[in-house]
Amino acid sequence: MEKKLNKRQYAYEVIRSRIIDGVYVPGQRIIIDQIAKEVGSSPIPVREAIHQLESEQLIEYKPNVGAVVHGINDDLYKETLHVLALLEGYATALSSKFITYEGIEKLKQYNQEMKDSLTNFELDKIGRLNRKFHNLIYSFCPNKLLLTNIQQMLDRLDTVRKSEFTFYPKRTPQSILEHEQIIESLCEEHDFRKIEELARQHKLNTLQAFNEQ
Repeated sequence: MEKKLNKRQYAYEVIRSRIIDGVYVPGQRIIIDQIAKEVGSSPIPVREAIHQLESEQLIEYKPNVGAVVHGINDDLYKETLHVLALLEGYATALSSKFITYEGIEKLKQYNQEMKDSLTNFELDKIGRLNRKFHNLIYSFCPNKLLLTNIQQMLDRLDTVRKSEFTFYPKRTPQSILEHEQIIESLCEEHDFRKIEELARQHKLNTLQAFNEQ
């Protein structure tokens, strides 16, 4: 039983990482026998891994085709951002009770690096720094299930948009200013509701940038 579980998990990690990294693109068919050969298993653990990825909406079954990488349309993208705004707002507010002085200083450093990258037109670097900024905040969040749900949704978005700043460069200066507001709210220990509202609106502003592009 343990060996079967390990094979399923290995197949899951292989397929999932290829979807997230863009090796498998939306609409691409997943060949079960091929994956089974690569991971050294029978097709059964691969099918189980695909079922798990289907529940995460990274894969879908199509009639007469089989398992394919799930595409994400504009409506689903908007819906995902709405949910992320709620989850990320709450996670940021929870983190505010536990974040350290060192954590605050690291947030300031990431935001300054984003400013420098903007000056140098390093848009891909800005996207990575933005993710680091928010991940650092969440590292102080005690609700691990909440963080798992956030990561799953971010992964889903990453299958088609590796970095929101690659697509919305005009949004970046305002986002950096909003980061400063979030940092200030964490430093001054604003009340839970205010921090949650700031972080939630930060994500909703990304949605607005998408709607205006």
